[in-house]
This record gives sequence, structure tokens and C-alpha cells, in this order.
Amino acid sequence: MGDGNMKKADVKIGGEYYAKVTNKKVVVRIDAENASGGWDATNLSTNKKVRIKTAGRLQGPARTTEAASEPTTRAKKRVAKKNSETNTGGEKKLSCVKAALLVLESAGEPMNTQEMITAMVDQNLWESPGGKTPHATLYSAILRDLAKGDESWFVKTERGRFTVRG
Repeated sequence: MGDGNMKKADVKIGGEYYAKVTNKKVVVRIDAENASGGWDATNLSTNKKVRIKTAGRLQGPARTTEAASEPTTRAKKRVAKKNSETNTGGEKKLSCVKAALLVLESAGEPMNTQEMITAMVDQNLWESPGGKTPHATLYSAILRDLAKGDESWFVKTERGRFTVRG
């Protein structure tokens, strides 16, 4: 069938098919027929139960059963390995806000968020995971922190400039 819509007769219980779930193409396993029509299925990438109301929602058969279960197993191993690395003393990355606090403490003078981001990257404390405007994100986080009043970590000294609460 490939990428086209399927017919009800093509759907087999226990079969694995591509389906569009929350605007993502995922592999689902058909578990049973639903009494109200359609099928009960399991999204194999999240292991959550989903209901497929019509065969038209399925986009064709996925891979064989052995091949379909293999990537799920591999993904779980990767996650477990990542967790074990952090638990065995792997350095945990600082959050943007914590790194900004360290930069402000060492600077000893008020800075704007662009200066903080540059200093955080230069000191190897933090780097943007790919965002285009990390200074705007930091600014927003600092404003949320300032809303805490006396419990805030930051103090606004003038427009766009901040320092650490002393």
C-alpha cells in the first residue's frame, strides 16, 4: 500500500502501521477492534494507547514485527546509558539562569543579557542549544525571577541591566 490510505480489510490485529497521531507520522500496533468502530492501538514510540477511528488514518504497513520492536529497545538502552553517565559523576550542565548568576557574581558590576550570554559562552559555563535569541530568553527568565520580589536572585539596576542580589 505504501503511503496511501488503507482500507478496513487491509488492517490486521497485531499488525504495525504508519499513522498520523498529533500531526506526527508514527508506528502504531493494532491491538484490538473497538466496539464503537475502528481499532484500539498502541503508539510504539510512546507506548501510549490511541484509537484509530478509520482505516484512512493509517498510511500503510510499517516494518516487520521483529524490526519494529528493535529500535524501541535500542532507544531505551541509549536513555539508560545517558542516565548512568550522569549518575557516575558526569558533569551536569548549568542552566542559563544559574550560569548568568555565576557570571554576574564574578563580574561585580551590572550587565545586560547580551553581555551575560557572551561571558557565559567565553567562560564555558553555558552555550545555547541552538536558539537564535538566547539573550531574549534569559531576559524573560530574569523578569520572571524579579516577579518573586525579595526572594529574587537578580536586581534590576537600570533599564536592561541586572546584578546579583547582595
